Amino acid sequence: MTAVVTNDRSAGFSFAQYLTCMNGIVWREGLRFVHQRERFISALVRPLVWLFIFAAGFRQVLGISIIPPYETYIPYEVYITPGLMAMIQLFNGMQSSLSMVYDREMGNMRTLLVSPLPRWYLLFCKLLAGTAVSVLQVYAFLLIAWFWDIEPPPIGYLTVLPALALSGLMLGALGMLISSGIRQLENFAGVMNFVIFPMFFASSALYPLWRVQEGSPLLYYVCLANPFTHAIELIRFALYGKMNWVSLAVVGGCTVAFMIGAMFAYDPSRGLSRRSPAGGET
Repeated sequence: MTAVVTNDRSAGFSFAQYLTCMNGIVWREGLRFVHQRERFISALVRPLVWLFIFAAGFRQVLGISIIPPYETYIPYEVYITPGLMAMIQLFNGMQSSLSMVYDREMGNMRTLLVSPLPRWYLLFCKLLAGTAVSVLQVYAFLLIAWFWDIEPPPIGYLTVLPALALSGLMLGALGMLISSGIRQLENFAGVMNFVIFPMFFASSALYPLWRVQEGSPLLYYVCLANPFTHAIELIRFALYGKMNWVSLAVVGGCTVAFMIGAMFAYDPSRGLSRRSPAGGET
């Protein structure tokens, strides 16, 4: 009976009311990001350290041959730039999930999820807000990298935007799915160590997959099955005005799968985030 009443109430909302809800969630996430300046700085310091120090040290060791989408030999720092862009989105997606755990403990998220609006829409708005923040961080990184002679074609700054949006949604949905099973804030960092670092290092972020295949065929297939690899390749091709259709299909499919999983997990009647008999978190 409750479900029927909720469905009737949600069906009666106008487009303006849905838009107001989205604006409120996105605005709240934006204000949180603005007030947490250290979050913005840390999001840039991490990839810049890899770009300025790691790439400089390995420039002469790891040569990059001509591989798509590149049409000539490229410096190592040019190759790892798309991977560092995706790394920003990966860490941002996990940080957004951390805020989900915090809000759920403090009661803000619980209040939001019991509103009459459809739960999938509320989660999507939260996901959209986190993705928008990550895209801004990536473009700030590209601006700094430009002074380091990382200069993709001018059209690439525009064509990469849809790829960044889709990859941000995928990584944010993955973090949201993971956060649904975490009950205590203290456990989040440990769980993330088993997600972020394996996804990042078992990908094409730091080395081409053909080099991985030469060293370990098994690791090559692990990297190939890693959704983060396809997010990187989608960004890499889009940055040069090209399309990797296989990566697009994988990233799009994983985005839908992770989002459906998160919506199911945040359903208190079926998912992982069930409440205790007293109504509190376990």
